[in-house]
Amino acid sequence: WLKMAAMDDVQVEGVYDEFRDDFVDDPISRIKQSATKKKGRGFEDRNDGMDTEYESVPTESGPGPLRSVEGWIIAVTGVHEEAQEDDIYDKFAEYGEIKNLHLNLDRRTGYLKGYALIEYETLREAQAAIDDLNNGEILGQKVEVDWAFVKPPAKGKRESRPR
Repeated sequence: WLKMAAMDDVQVEGVYDEFRDDFVDDPISRIKQSATKKKGRGFEDRNDGMDTEYESVPTESGPGPLRSVEGWIIAVTGVHEEAQEDDIYDKFAEYGEIKNLHLNLDRRTGYLKGYALIEYETLREAQAAIDDLNNGEILGQKVEVDWAFVKPPAKGKRESRPR
């Protein structure tokens, strides 16, 4: 194994000896001292990231529904395990054209996992379905309907949690 020597015991010529506060004349040591460490992309001076303005997408303040790529997705929970796609489709098609209906099945049992994701074209259609069917019944079982994706609260307005 290699043993480490104390700094006082090591004598190296041609480098700055910080314990003696003097230089030994060596071209390599002068080059090493003049070199500065560069980090990140490029090497231009960026003020260490201070006062940097970043581009952002303008958003409304406060939490609320968040649009997916193709439409507005709502989540339906508490769906009866023996419900069929047609049962869900018929109930929610009354509020607008359904672009996508997703029902997850349990691989082991083959029954529904208890939730559905439904996508509408417009915000108005999705909001109408939420307003009318939240805490409603499908196949005799109470279901809850809400937005699948919501915007987080604005920064700086977070509630502090007790520690």
